[in-house]
Amino acid sequence: MQKIVILTGAGISAESGLGTFRDAGGLWARHAIEDVATPEGFARDPGLVHGFYNARRKQAATAQPNPAHKALARLQRDWPAEVVIVTQNVDGLHEAGGARGVLHMHGTLAGALCAACGHRWPAPDEMAPGHPCPACDAPEARPDVVWFGEMPYFMDDIYDHLAGAGLFAAIGTSGQVYPAAAFVQDARAAGARTVELNLEPSELSHGFDDVRTGPAGRVVPAWVDDLLAGL
Repeated sequence: MQKIVILTGAGISAESGLGTFRDAGGLWARHAIEDVATPEGFARDPGLVHGFYNARRKQAATAQPNPAHKALARLQRDWPAEVVIVTQNVDGLHEAGGARGVLHMHGTLAGALCAACGHRWPAPDEMAPGHPCPACDAPEARPDVVWFGEMPYFMDDIYDHLAGAGLFAAIGTSGQVYPAAAFVQDARAAGARTVELNLEPSELSHGFDDVRTGPAGRVVPAWVDDLLAGL
């Protein structure tokens, strides 16, 4: 039975109340990305960046997994081969929905990182400039999220999974952020079938074997039902 590798983006969490980059009126709409999601922005104004991620952390803490998250957890449980979930999202909704071993390539809101020694620990609800590292006491705490210009996490593992995939799915992704936008090409090169599930076709839809559009809470459970019905 074929291994499935799934990439998820902000679109899978939108129905749980967590906005995407492009949502009008959301957290991202009120800030320039270069001010709150780059190392340079953090160096210029750490208070602004911490405030932004404190707000995102608070918002994520109240969100609940939707049917799409739960459907992928069901696929992991019932599919007879390995199902690997790679997410660009920094929320914990996949895990809350029952998924296991999720690879958070952009880090997590629930984590804190010491910029001085690299130590990681659970983030408090509120972080501020000068927050000390519990390991080395340096006042260099930052959110454990990958900002633009930084290397995503788990890339070696992700490429290994893509090389062994029989089926690759991209769910709720814009197809505009690399290296994740190139995963479909990597999977196809390895011989995998590919499917995109999105609210509307992305810029990369032409590169998929199958494209299904609609709200994630509807199309993802239906896709999972189809896969499991074919066992």
